[in-house]
Amino acid sequence: MPLTGTYTRSLDEKQRLAVPKKLRDQFGKKELKELYVAPGTDRSLALYSADSFDELAGRFAQVSPNRVDVRNYMRLFYARAENVPLDGQGRIRIPERLVEMAGLTKDVVLVGVQDHAEIWDKQLWDEFLGRSTDGFDDLAERVFD
Repeated sequence: MPLTGTYTRSLDEKQRLAVPKKLRDQFGKKELKELYVAPGTDRSLALYSADSFDELAGRFAQVSPNRVDVRNYMRLFYARAENVPLDGQGRIRIPERLVEMAGLTKDVVLVGVQDHAEIWDKQLWDEFLGRSTDGFDDLAERVFD
């Protein structure tokens, strides 16, 4: 099942984020105990189930490690990616270095994006929507052409 939806949440003082039950259920595990949080694109963070993270690692393994850009990307990605447990209330604690990298403040948005979710600072998400919404039809034509 692809991950979908948009969820507004708040980070607490310990950098904990409540992952909505509807989104947790979409990850496909009945008893979801952990997720992986990793650098995303456009100053977002990516949130993966263990299965999705393994699939991503498999795709990375097919890319030539002889290319400098590939090696550097993988170093930066894996050095900052982290396995985070879900507590009894469905919260994860986002490591401070990732909070800083994504510019997260108190108000954040979780967005389902097929095989993962993205975590955005709410202001950055609103700016993205402002820049991108009008071009949705053009994007659709390019993606499906």
